Amino acid sequence: MNRKTHALLAALIAGTFASASAASFAQTTSDTPTAADQKAAKEQSKADKKAAVAQANADKKKTEAQSDANEAAAEAKLKNAKKAD
Repeated sequence: MNRKTHALLAALIAGTFASASAASFAQTTSDTPTAADQKAAKEQSKADKKAAVAQANADKKKTEAQSDANEAAAEAKLKNAKKAD
């Protein structure tokens, strides 16, 4: 092999190691959460809690409405049964 081929191979090998090193560095830095990541996680947690409370309130209202409807239906049945006598 001549000098140009050796220089080209050396440059390719050096470039490969540099790319692998940069990828390794990027992976290790992305593993640790940043302050922005932590803030986003905290805000998401707050939003999840608010959503859970809102869902619980909606479920409670639905249950109360169903209870009221069941009570009205029972009263109507009772009234109809009394009329039948």
